[in-house]
This record gives sequence, structure tokens and C-alpha cells, in this order.
Amino acid sequence: MKWLTSIWTVLFVMCLGFALKLSNPTWIQQIQLMGFDQKILSISETKSDDVVLLSIGEGTLAVEGQFPFSRDRYARIISDIINANGGVISFTIMFPEEDRFKQDAVFASWASEPSAVVLAAKVSSKGLSKDSRRPNIITSGNGDPKQFIDEYAGIITNIPALEGVVRGIGMSNPSPEVDGLTRRIPLVVQANDQLYPSLPLESIRAINNTKGYTIKVDKDLGIDSMYIHPREFKTNPDGSVWINWNIVHEEYEWMVDELPDLEGKTVVVGVTAEGIENPIPTPNGLMYAHQLQASVLSTLLSQHYGSTSAKMIARPDWTLFAELVMALVLSLVLIVSVYQAPLLIAIAVALAGSIVSYFVAEYAFASSLVLLDWTFGTILFIILALHAFGNNFYVQFRLRQQIKGQFGTYLSPVMVAILAKDPSLLKLGGERREMSFLFMDIVGFTPISEFYKNKDDPEGLVELVNEFLDAMTQIILANGGTIDKYMGDCIMAFWNAPLDCTNHAELAVKSALEIEEKTNELKEMYKARGLPDINVGTGVNTGACVCGNMGSATRFDYSVIGDAVNLAARLEATAARHEYLEYKTIISSFTKEQLPPHMICEKIGDIKVKGKEETIEIYSPKR
Repeated sequence: MKWLTSIWTVLFVMCLGFALKLSNPTWIQQIQLMGFDQKILSISETKSDDVVLLSIGEGTLAVEGQFPFSRDRYARIISDIINANGGVISFTIMFPEEDRFKQDAVFASWASEPSAVVLAAKVSSKGLSKDSRRPNIITSGNGDPKQFIDEYAGIITNIPALEGVVRGIGMSNPSPEVDGLTRRIPLVVQANDQLYPSLPLESIRAINNTKGYTIKVDKDLGIDSMYIHPREFKTNPDGSVWINWNIVHEEYEWMVDELPDLEGKTVVVGVTAEGIENPIPTPNGLMYAHQLQASVLSTLLSQHYGSTSAKMIARPDWTLFAELVMALVLSLVLIVSVYQAPLLIAIAVALAGSIVSYFVAEYAFASSLVLLDWTFGTILFIILALHAFGNNFYVQFRLRQQIKGQFGTYLSPVMVAILAKDPSLLKLGGERREMSFLFMDIVGFTPISEFYKNKDDPEGLVELVNEFLDAMTQIILANGGTIDKYMGDCIMAFWNAPLDCTNHAELAVKSALEIEEKTNELKEMYKARGLPDINVGTGVNTGACVCGNMGSATRFDYSVIGDAVNLAARLEATAARHEYLEYKTIISSFTKEQLPPHMICEKIGDIKVKGKEETIEIYSPKR
């Protein structure tokens, strides 16, 4: 039943772990994203052949003066790129207000066809602005993409004079995760119940000179992909894509660096001058807006033309199911291991399973760029391992408390400490052992009892008995014995249980002899008090018996039963008989056979004890 209860406890812990996974709290997401970062950043670095960066930096401001520039300077930027044979020009700089220098017309003339300029816009949670120019977006499949895309109140646009002439308008907002880092960018956003493309997606449309997009969507699974002839881009269900940070770009500073032959490359223009734009936190460090958009653009362009199966960093719908299965298998391995092997081995097995799940995730990414969350299996492993350790600690604590409660008054503190430290040394369920037994009784107790009765001092009698028994108990405990019970003025003790003791017969007899000596000391002390004479009779026997917890389900004690125990009690009774009073301690031949040579014993004779047909040889040990 305890085993079954533990199983249900483990299952509860497992369910708790899976609930954490499905609820996906912030801290789980953060750990998961850190694992994804490690994989994505491990991709080999490649140089982009399609995209370059043009920055407005500190050197540019030193030449051109205060920012923002007159719009004719942006016309100059376009002119310089065209002269360098550049292709599509994407500005991450917005132009929401008319130029104070009245140069918008100059900029517009250069931004019109055939230069293929794409401008940035931004979604807004405040709904501050009107609609913007949009390309044609159609949907394929059986779902509405709007239900999977975050909706914003409005957008911030550029002035109409510019938006009316440029090739495209794309949203450039970063999309930070729960930890504030940007890892994914939505290719399409929603505002005013309309869909708007991102800046990288509009740049690709300008490159291919197409009029619109096709969004493939499933009503249950979300957005599958986006198509711009002749390219198809796989996306996450919300229409976002993971950014490949390991595509590097050539970067030039306008008015500082001479532009090389750009060979039709897309040029992304932005600001790096200090204090103008805030850099965006990413797993790859701080990046400026044009650097981030260029990374997204290069991630998309790295796919093959016309391929619907091109490798793209992705997290398909089946990944969650795969992660749950891996975690379930790991959990079952741990559960089976906990009940079939020692705890540390079980933990080692489960840890090995966690390592395997890590390498499965590594292989999935290395072969297909699929992001599998190996951290969840590890988190669940940690939860279950903590449960196993906690449960083991609780069981061990209960067992130690039980040991202290059962043996604290019957064993020496040293032996109790040994048992508490290693409960495996104790078998509470019952076992057969060869042991030595000692019964000790006060001889002539009646005169002592009458003495206190005449004085009307029952408390004094109890105090005397306790004092005497305490002295004898200390001797037994000091010699490694276990006190089984006190029966009035009698003590029952045994050796070789619960801890192993190879010389148990020797220690039992040694205790009996020391009890004789201690009794002689106490006799002198009691005589000085005017008390009657006091003596002891001790019986020792060695033989096989059964030891363990005995009693009911609610109340039990660690004790021994067997014929050898009964014989020791008979020997103690014999020592108390008048004809044997001089011997004080009587041991059986079974005990004598196990004594070392230096312990001399005098044969007393043969006796017949109750319950036995044959006679027993008895001896008295000598100093």
C-alpha cells in the first residue's frame, strides 16, 4: 500500500509537471527560449550575398550635421546606392511629418520608380494614425489568418507624398519575447481589422516585383506559410519566423565609407549614431533597427527559390507532442528506476534519459533546423528527482525517528547513532539470528520490599530499584547489549541484534561479571544507608532465535522469541535458588563454547529445566 501510495504521489508530480508545460508560465518560457538561443547561435556563420547595410553613424553626422537631415540628403543616399548598382532600398527610418526644409518633393522623386524604395511604418497600441497603403493579400486554406495574429489599435505611417510613390510600406516593429529579447518577427501584422506586411516581406515583394501575397492558413493549426512568387516561406502558427543570427552583412557608413559595386543587392538603411535610436536587445546582443530587419530579410532569402521544403528555423505543430512524449518516457524511466534500483542509480538513469533527450533535440535542429524543447524534460526530471530525494529523505527521517523511539532507551547512544545514520543495518521485518541473552534479577527482593513497607515509603523502594537497574543498564549498554525490557526488578538483554556482534557471548558474560562487581559496590553503599543486603542472580545463554518488530499494527516493540531466550530465563531463576547463590552468574554450555580461552569457567553440574527432556550443563564464569 505504501508503494502504491508513492506511485500515486509520483503520478501527481508528473501531472503537475505536464500542467506547467501546457500552462507555459513565464519562467518556463524563459528557460525554453534560452535553450533555443543556444541552438540558433550554434549555426555556422555565413556571409550574406544579397543584403548589405548602410548606416548613418557618428562620422555621417560629423559631415552632414544635425539629425534629422533635410529630405534631399535621403535623396542623395538613394542616388549613391543607385550609382553603386544597388537594388531594392529599405529604410528603417520613418518620415511621419513633412520636412521642415521643404525637400519632400526631391526625396519623393528619387524614391519613385525605378529605384524600388521600401519605407518603414509601425503598428501602434494607441491608434494614433490613419490607414496606410497595403499590397494585395489573399488567403488559401480553410481558416482566417486574423484569428492567429496579434491585433493593434492602429499604425504610424509616413507622409502621403512619400507613401504614394515608393514600392512598398512594411511594419518594422520588433517583437520581444517574455524576457525582453527579440527572436521572432511576425511577417504580417493586424491593425484596424486589416493585414499589413512586415518590412522584410515588403522588401522581398519589391525584389520580386510582385503585387501581393498568399497566406496559407489552417483553421485549427494556424498560419502555415506565406507565398511571394516564386518563394514560399514556412512560418510559425502566428505568422512569425525565427531569426538566423549567424548571417553576417557587410556594413558601410554613409559619407564615410566609399560604396563598392553592390551588384543589385538589397540595401537596408538605418541609424547607428548614438542617442538617436535605441538599440534592440536580442540573443545576439544589442542591434539597431536596420541590422535587425536585415537579419530577418537574410533569414527569408536564405531559402531556395521555389522550394516548399527549404530548411527554415521552425517549431512545427508536432514539436509539443514530441516533447510531451519524451518527457513521459523520461518520467516512466525514473519511476521504474526508483522502485527497481537504489535512489542514486535511479537518478543516474533518469539523468541519462535527460541527456538523450538533449541530443535528440540537437539532432532535430542539426538535421532539419527544428526547435525541440529539451529543457522541459530536464525540468520534469528535476521535479521528479527532487520528489524522489524528498520522499527518500522523509522515509529515512521517519525511520530514524522510529529507531530513536524504539532503541533510544535500550541501546547505547553510540549504537543508536549508528542505526540512525544507516537504517539499512536494521531489519525490522524479522530475521533468524544466533544471539546471546542475559536475564538479571535482584535476589532476596522481599526483605528490601518489607524494609520500605515498614517505613511506609513506597517511593523510596521505586527509587532504589530504578537506581540499581540504571547502574546495571549502563553496564549492559557499555558492552554493546540491547535492553529488551524491564520486568519489575528484572532486566532482559541480548547481543548481536539489531547490530551485528561477532563476540556476543563474550560481551554478555563480561556484562554479567561487571554486574557482580557493581552489585558488590552498591551493597556497601546500601549498607551505609541501613538497607538490607542486596544480591543478583544472572543467567546467560547463547542460541538461535527470531528477532524483529513484534506486537500489533498500532503498537509494537523490537524483541526476540525462541527457546534460547527461555533457557536464559531458566538459568537466571536457577541462579536465584538457594543452592546456587554462591555462583551469582550461571551460563550454559552453549555460551561457554563460544568464549575466548582467557575466560575461565567452573562447571557447576547438570540441571534439567522445565520444558526440556535432556539435561543442560551449566557453568559459572570466573575473573
